[in-house]
Amino acid sequence: MKDDSFRKYLFISLAGAVGIIVCIVFFFLLFRFQEVVKGIRILENILMPFIYGAVIAYLLTPVCNFAERYLHILLADKMKISERRAARMSAAMGIGVSLLFGLLIIYLLLAMVLPQVFTSIRGIVEVMPGNVMKWTAWVEQKLADDEVLANYVEQFINTAYQNMQSWLNTKLLPNMQVIVSGVSAGVIGALVVVKNMLIGIFAAAYMMGNRRKFAAQGKKLIYSFCKVPVANGILDEIYYINEVFGGFINGKLLDSLIIGILCFVIMNILNMPYTMLISVIVGVTNIIPFFGPFIGAIPCALIVLTVSPIQCVYFVILILVLQQFDGNVLGPKILGGSTGLSSFWVLFSILLFGGLMGFVGMIIGVPTFAVIYDLIKKYSNWMLRKKKLATDTKVYEELFLVEAEGENYRYIHNSSRKKEERDKA
Repeated sequence: MKDDSFRKYLFISLAGAVGIIVCIVFFFLLFRFQEVVKGIRILENILMPFIYGAVIAYLLTPVCNFAERYLHILLADKMKISERRAARMSAAMGIGVSLLFGLLIIYLLLAMVLPQVFTSIRGIVEVMPGNVMKWTAWVEQKLADDEVLANYVEQFINTAYQNMQSWLNTKLLPNMQVIVSGVSAGVIGALVVVKNMLIGIFAAAYMMGNRRKFAAQGKKLIYSFCKVPVANGILDEIYYINEVFGGFINGKLLDSLIIGILCFVIMNILNMPYTMLISVIVGVTNIIPFFGPFIGAIPCALIVLTVSPIQCVYFVILILVLQQFDGNVLGPKILGGSTGLSSFWVLFSILLFGGLMGFVGMIIGVPTFAVIYDLIKKYSNWMLRKKKLATDTKVYEELFLVEAEGENYRYIHNSSRKKEERDKA
């Protein structure tokens, strides 16, 4: 009896202590939020090579598994090498093949795209003076025909000139040292990115080589800290996270590649300018769900507008057609129901994570929110089953209240309530 009483009070004391610690941590995070963010940024910069390596390893793991499986068959069955040695050799060769595959894909894309992009940019620079002169002549002709408009334009030019002169004297010249420092920091930042990427490749090779060991260690920790049913639920959710992220990211990359190729082919058929440059912009920005096509279309339309207003109209129509094709035909075929989110939650997740994490947040926001949505849904259904309530969402449509009838519940909807009121009247 005394032992039970001691355990009871010990449990209450520990629960109170944990509650106090959680409150202290919460208020510390709330009132020192900027310092916490700075600390996270510092930790992120330190671990950035491993973040790059984890992303590379995650994207290349399916290729590594495929190569390792077939190399093991080749070495063990065809070349009659011992099972243990064949496993080690196929694992090492699979990592090498997957890394070479990733580098080959990047090289082929750059070799095909970069020369065309440079040619397009050089073409823009070469024709820009002629286009400026053409637009200037058109404006001068319009101004010559309309004296009122000419006065407004002259006032606008004078005001713009004064503002530019003021900006040069008060902002640019005094801050030249800061600008030079910013350029130097940008160059150093680019070198840091290259360094992180190179280290990330080696980290990715190590992660792929030890992926089964890391997975086993993670499962061991989960089962050591959690009860078996809880651990099973955690592993099930991890499998779901992998399915959602893998399906969405790989599917979105394939979808964007197809859209970029279609844009390139159709623009060539229509004899539009700067096809490769514009197709690359459209394909890359299409990775961003919902907003991507419009983000890429605006600068591309301006580029086409410098050459021909009519072709700019055709290009806008082309983007609208591609967007409808992608949203209603291609996207559902490739992505399917990989996230299970409605259009509203897709839009919400893009805006939320885009505001928090920028471009990366706009890409990973949808699968991340899909995982959060799934966790809330599973927990809600578990609590409803525990209370012996219905888990079907349709039951709660137009629901007025739930009445207990013994061990069961009666769901009263607005329509049935109004009917009962009419019957009583």
